[in-house]
Amino acid sequence: MFVSRRIQAIAIIAIVGLGLLPVTLKAQKDGKTKQPKPIPADARAVLWQEPTDITSRDLFLGFGGESMKPDLSHVVFLKDETRSYSTKYRVRDGAGNEWVVKIGQEAQSETAATRLVWAAGYYVDVTYLVPHVVIEGKGAFDNVRFEARGGGVKRMDQRWDWEKNPFVGTKELQGLKVIMALINNWDIQNHNNNVLLVTDEATGQKEARYFDTDLGASFGKEGNLFGHTRNRPEQYVADTKFIKGVQKGKVVFAYRGKNQHLLNDITVEQAKWISGILSQLSEQQIRDAFRAANYSPEEIESLTRTVMARIGELAKLPG
Repeated sequence: MFVSRRIQAIAIIAIVGLGLLPVTLKAQKDGKTKQPKPIPADARAVLWQEPTDITSRDLFLGFGGESMKPDLSHVVFLKDETRSYSTKYRVRDGAGNEWVVKIGQEAQSETAATRLVWAAGYYVDVTYLVPHVVIEGKGAFDNVRFEARGGGVKRMDQRWDWEKNPFVGTKELQGLKVIMALINNWDIQNHNNNVLLVTDEATGQKEARYFDTDLGASFGKEGNLFGHTRNRPEQYVADTKFIKGVQKGKVVFAYRGKNQHLLNDITVEQAKWISGILSQLSEQQIRDAFRAANYSPEEIESLTRTVMARIGELAKLPG
């Protein structure tokens, strides 16, 4: 029986791998495989910036605010940007700005996740969820995530390592890990990370901003290789196992996603630090994050209650 199950697992892995192979080969053929750019030596590495305005942050509009919203009057397909699970297109909006749109299950969950991560002081992409859009050259789509590709900011395509980076051991990095568990992001992997190079036009100072650029595998059921889901609010809400307890000053999370060991060294102090930040968010702000992702009224309420309950669990940790 053991051998049979092992052979079955190997077969499934092979099928999945073969299924992804055409996408990989297409990316290589089209010249889409990007080479990492060196981070300038004079660029200051940053992961987090204290959200001093957290109580007033607009989680409906998110990091981009009102001014960066896409002009949907005329959206034109430019090229295919698909490289992995979700379909992605580069498009130009009515104002001439370029965006990368994501179509499929991850569009809603990523939109909500970026807003919660940004609210806590971490860097994220500028994203908006458009309930319905017509893309000239491709057709009409529902629930499409628009991600900004503006000027003045360079993606370095540096897939920074969760275990080898300038922030190892800091409360800021540990806090980001906690948020990944809080939103059930089961896809914590290095290849989802990136670095943005931002240059201050007035002073010339450079910042290398480290962030997780793919948060779509959130608000569903966790799982490592099998059993995980994306954007399944009913499963996220039903998953009542968030924290198992505390052992030797370390929080034991019930996280069942990839790279579970990354959560093994979170101290109670670090977990309560990030909970202290998240606790400043109002119920309406959290609700707005899900409203921005076009969830139904019932889903918005249940998701909001679950997020608030998990923040409360962190705050009540002993110690």
